[in-house]
Amino acid sequence: MRRDVFTADHEDFRQLVRTFVAKEVVPHYASWEEAGRLPREVFEKLGSLGLLGMAVPEEYGGAGIDDYRYNVVLQEEAARALVTLGTVRTQLEVVLPYLLAYADQEQRDRWFPGLAAGRLLTAIAMTEPGTGSDLAGIRTTAVRDGDHYVLNGAKTFITGGLLADLVIVVARTASDPDNRRAGLTLLVVEDGMPGFTRGRVLSKMGIKVQDTVELSFDDVRVPVANRLGEEGAAFGYLGRNLPQERMTVAVGSVAQATAALNTTIEYVKERKAFGKPVASFQNTKFELASVATEIEAAQMMLDRAVLELVDGRLSGADAAKVKLFCTEVQARAVDRCLQLFGGYGYMLEYPIARLYADARVARIYAGTSEVMKVIIAKSLGL
Repeated sequence: MRRDVFTADHEDFRQLVRTFVAKEVVPHYASWEEAGRLPREVFEKLGSLGLLGMAVPEEYGGAGIDDYRYNVVLQEEAARALVTLGTVRTQLEVVLPYLLAYADQEQRDRWFPGLAAGRLLTAIAMTEPGTGSDLAGIRTTAVRDGDHYVLNGAKTFITGGLLADLVIVVARTASDPDNRRAGLTLLVVEDGMPGFTRGRVLSKMGIKVQDTVELSFDDVRVPVANRLGEEGAAFGYLGRNLPQERMTVAVGSVAQATAALNTTIEYVKERKAFGKPVASFQNTKFELASVATEIEAAQMMLDRAVLELVDGRLSGADAAKVKLFCTEVQARAVDRCLQLFGGYGYMLEYPIARLYADARVARIYAGTSEVMKVIIAKSLGL
């Protein structure tokens, strides 16, 4: 169906991204997967082309265009080439919005030029060993001591934490037994601060090009000048950005499901069984017809939500619906596509195997499918 999400400027941006991915990502992707991370120079190359600074104000080297659709294009073009851009997505769609919304003038002057140029890499540390979707249960503490906070605690499953120069840490600066959501604060920990250590790199089932690590904070003295926004207001800040974070996952899910469908169509046309192309069997046709229909439905739902997000009207409940539906469609689509590859679909030399492994976490991070259902049920008055 016709999509009416993008303008001519977005399509020009798409061509730039498509060329970059083909020349700078695809030839090296296998080695990056083995290394478990994107090299720093990839970010600098992206920055030199202006691909990281679209939302950063012009005075800091960006384009000053805070339009989520450019992020959508990045994900779609990476998926089209059967790769992902790893922690680029986290930096642009999860971390940068907090800096754009809450960094003061001094912080902007200090950090924004490096962010736009790809010289500063970022991460956000929310999840703790005993705290997942329950952000109100965060135990990492930050105690005010003059012009610093003394930070103590541990974080896990931190995307991009291995190379991050700036880590936004969610810490508890006060406790209120009557309101668990109160007293959370955002602090920016910088690489090299004494007491800040990176633990083991976690070995994951999928998305291997994206490093995921444990972080530890032992009496880290974080300047008050590194606080984002007001003390104790972090829970509200996190809630305001969650719809976009969930949309980010949904965008990737639909783009990767589409990539799975396209690579499967190519495969079944070439692969023969019993002397005939696999594409000639009715089961193949029916399976792919069903997959294509589900993906189309997800795409239309997603496109509507993207426009709502750009207009500032996407509710948390609607974002939850989109994430729930699109990630579930991705899971079904990739599974059915892999089946049509037969035994070859289980071999990592075929991209469908990687798409299958990568898809599983989409129903977990940025809020599990079960959490999405709780949010949706509350919106129904249940």
